Amino acid sequence: MNRVLYPGTFDPITKGHGDLIERAARLFEHVIVAVAASPKKNPIFSLEKRVDLARQVTAHLPNVEVIGFSCLLANLVKEQKATILLRGLRAVSDFEFEFQLANMNRILAPDAESMFLTPSENYSYISSTLVREIAALGGDVTKFVHPLVKEALHERFNLTP
Repeated sequence: MNRVLYPGTFDPITKGHGDLIERAARLFEHVIVAVAASPKKNPIFSLEKRVDLARQVTAHLPNVEVIGFSCLLANLVKEQKATILLRGLRAVSDFEFEFQLANMNRILAPDAESMFLTPSENYSYISSTLVREIAALGGDVTKFVHPLVKEALHERFNLTP
């Protein structure tokens, strides 16, 4: 069975993430969305909240599982018996970092292959960082996130719907 692990901070999960997850769910038998604790990134949502939002956004996909983690990614890959490590590439600028990460993961988790997907062009410009900034300043994030995520952002930044 091909077990794909898609790691990220997902702070918040965007329509771009959802696009990659849906496409991976069509390609592979089992997709694990692994939400990283990432305390050094100072996420706006707790790990539990990010896991909950990811579960709600992917609830329509029966072969997708969402978990949280705070360990070394290579250890999680082994623990979950994943054979593929999925990463998203939005732009050429993402490639250099992702290439370095893939090579490091090849050494640390040699039984898993890194695979890259690009989001649909209508989502290629979306990043969690931009969504957070827009939401924090009271901008409309409707086109970038699931309605449940929009609601969570409104709550987080004390905005009126």
